[in-house]
Amino acid sequence: MAQNFRVGRLSQEIQREVNDILMKRVRDPRVQDVTITGVDVTGDLQQATIYYSILSDKASDAQKVQTGLEKATGLIRRELGQRLSIYVTPELRFVRDKSVQYGDHIDELLNKLREKDRY
Repeated sequence: MAQNFRVGRLSQEIQREVNDILMKRVRDPRVQDVTITGVDVTGDLQQATIYYSILSDKASDAQKVQTGLEKATGLIRRELGQRLSIYVTPELRFVRDKSVQYGDHIDELLNKLREKDRY
């Protein structure tokens, strides 16, 4: 139970710090409009999967952002190590969160249904 609480706390802390690092320390223009939506940390605290979303729907933009995040992973991990008081800084992996796009798609479908009901 205490381990799960620690993992949850660390996930929240990593999310807050990575958002801050992306805004203030990473100067790569490819990652300017990235929002961190969640973090999953393994039980042994060795790996962290960071979920992010972007505003653009284009595949080329998504690839550029992914490349920019992969290039900045070392800087982000080093900054996390300095900011967090943990023994080992977890390995970072960035994954695009598609739930925002899925929500937009559902919203579009609901709007189309409402328009059909009017006629």
